[in-house]
Amino acid sequence: MRTIRTEPLTAAAFAPFGDVLDASGPPDRIINAGLCERFHDRARLDFGADGRAGISIFQAQPRSLPYVLTLLERHPIGSQAFVPMTPHPFLVITAPDQNGQPGTPRAFLTAPGQAINLRRGVWHGVLTPLHAPGLFAVVDRVGPGENLEEFPLPVPWRIV
Repeated sequence: MRTIRTEPLTAAAFAPFGDVLDASGPPDRIINAGLCERFHDRARLDFGADGRAGISIFQAQPRSLPYVLTLLERHPIGSQAFVPMTPHPFLVITAPDQNGQPGTPRAFLTAPGQAINLRRGVWHGVLTPLHAPGLFAVVDRVGPGENLEEFPLPVPWRIV
């Protein structure tokens, strides 16, 4: 079995796969009579010509490290954002596309207060919380067409 080490989730490291959603850097605006900082337009949502944004709630079973990765998936006609509804970190697994199949995966460990937006067509692991209850708001495409492609890995990866 092949091994991947997790790395911290940073905007620069995650840039090939999507957007890190957090409140880093100075706010774009101060609103609500000075009581709220707005960090504006942190993700490029993409729902295709005939889709729309939908917000769903996912409750995923927690996993632990080391984690054995056996399946990657992607969404060819829309982006997908995962926003944790708890302060716990979660595991984000991505892989570059290599001729229609996933290349070597990367594993990111989020910090409290971080969420992610995966670009359309990016190979990624399934939702992988590391703590219960594994509750997430998910913003993704709702509309006609099949927006899920799964790829079972012929040789698993061990993520530590």
